Amino acid sequence: MKLVLWIGNDPNQFALAHKLAAQFEVVGIVLETKSNPPKKKKLTFSMFVSKVLVRLFYKKIPATWFALMDEYRAQYPNLPATKVFKVNNINDPETKTLTEELSPDLIVVSGTYLVKKETLSTKSTHGIVNLHTGLSPYIKGGPNCTNWCIATRQFELIGNTIMWIDEGIDSGNLILTEQTSFTGNESLLDVHRKVMNHAHELYLRAINNIENNTAQNVPQDKIGSGTVYYTKDWTWKAHAALLRNFKHFKNEVNAPKSQPKVVK
Repeated sequence: MKLVLWIGNDPNQFALAHKLAAQFEVVGIVLETKSNPPKKKKLTFSMFVSKVLVRLFYKKIPATWFALMDEYRAQYPNLPATKVFKVNNINDPETKTLTEELSPDLIVVSGTYLVKKETLSTKSTHGIVNLHTGLSPYIKGGPNCTNWCIATRQFELIGNTIMWIDEGIDSGNLILTEQTSFTGNESLLDVHRKVMNHAHELYLRAINNIENNTAQNVPQDKIGSGTVYYTKDWTWKAHAALLRNFKHFKNEVNAPKSQPKVVK
């Protein structure tokens, strides 16, 4: 199975690339550098206040993510040995051209900007798949669905999804979805580490299924419905809710609840 990876320039994406290369033939990587990101919206007073409060009282939450990235960076300082092409945005025209020159069996996406229609038309034998570090269709969006699950006290929805990509936000047909397993004794860093490592492992399983022609293709509305969360709503209040609710994680994460349907 020949893979071309479309990935972001973050340590967890480098880790994923190495894990994929250990099991499959990665013939090329299109690395989205985001070196010229789009202009951010004007900072409002409420946004400014939220940023200040997070830095003063809730810095443990972003610090946890940075700690996880530091772990991956130490373990995977470089990408695996293959052709690497850098683009500012995954939707740059070069992505399609460079990928089709490599004639991949499968295009594997993780950690990029939302892939647009023209880029989605890139040809490969099996198509394009995407990783969502959240349990679709129940939890979608950003900036981090694990944090949203904790902030909304929906511990049973912490998990990962591999899907056939489409133009929506984490809305493609499902190949695999699965809850992440916990003992209940995890720190916040442990939770994020387990979710990310589980995501990588699920990706390997999904690609194996595609290679063996056993991959599912299940529309999300056949499973259920959920909520799309947005980065603009990840305010100091959401940070506060996460820290408040995480105190209940140990007792509730494995408590009997109405379990979501998942695709296996």
